[in-house]
Amino acid sequence: MLNKIVWGNITYSHLLIVVVILLISVLIAKIFSLYIRRYLKKKLSKDHLQLIIKVVTFTIYAIAFVWAFSVLGLKLTGVLFGGAMAGIILGFASQSIVGNLIAGIFLIIEKPFKIGDQVNIDGMHGFVEEIRIIATTIRTYDGLYVRIPNQTVFTTKMINYVGNIARRFEYMIGIRYSDDADKATNIIKNVIELYPFALKNPKPLVYVDNLGDNAVNIKVRIWAPVSEWFDLKQVMLWKIKTTLENAGIEIAFPQRTLWFANEHKNKNADSE
Repeated sequence: MLNKIVWGNITYSHLLIVVVILLISVLIAKIFSLYIRRYLKKKLSKDHLQLIIKVVTFTIYAIAFVWAFSVLGLKLTGVLFGGAMAGIILGFASQSIVGNLIAGIFLIIEKPFKIGDQVNIDGMHGFVEEIRIIATTIRTYDGLYVRIPNQTVFTTKMINYVGNIARRFEYMIGIRYSDDADKATNIIKNVIELYPFALKNPKPLVYVDNLGDNAVNIKVRIWAPVSEWFDLKQVMLWKIKTTLENAGIEIAFPQRTLWFANEHKNKNADSE
């Protein structure tokens, strides 16, 4: 009964298999849609979520239809050739769009940054203002909005300045050779102790780093919470400077000794 020929070589059994294939494809598409909606609904806008669901659904349906045509024994050579050519043309035309779309999905999964983070993406410094499926928007420190394609964001060097809960800053402070370096380091340590946002762990470091041409250079390294990092860095340097000067320790400045030719000749003549 099921082997009765309906049209050409197509039988009722073929039609039944095609119906089963189509029903299974609808079921699989629904399951994928539910999972995608569940896992990405809080990470994507409604429009972007719907776009991804449609792409996945249409892909499943396309595979099912190709499978169904093969079951019916229909030759799709011409259709597939035309589709392949159209696909190649569209592929070249939309290569960057597809790349940005895929990169956007990977960014959402990996989550290297979130909205509000301070980042450096391909030399562009600023705050993450918006993360979309195709591009990410950065608000620079000058207040400019820059749209960066997600493919660039995903493949280029990226620095997240607030990814860690703490961040370090450092100074190089040069004092005169005539000043007491041990006294200066102790004063700087005492100044750091006055600021609660200067973290104890990791502990701050204050030490003589090198003996320069004009100064004894003291390295100061301080850790701070990322939320207080910039304010503390601004305040601390000036406080260290004024405290050292009040203790009689001055910040060194470049000095040069000049010898004039006439004076040199006069000295040689006096010695003779």
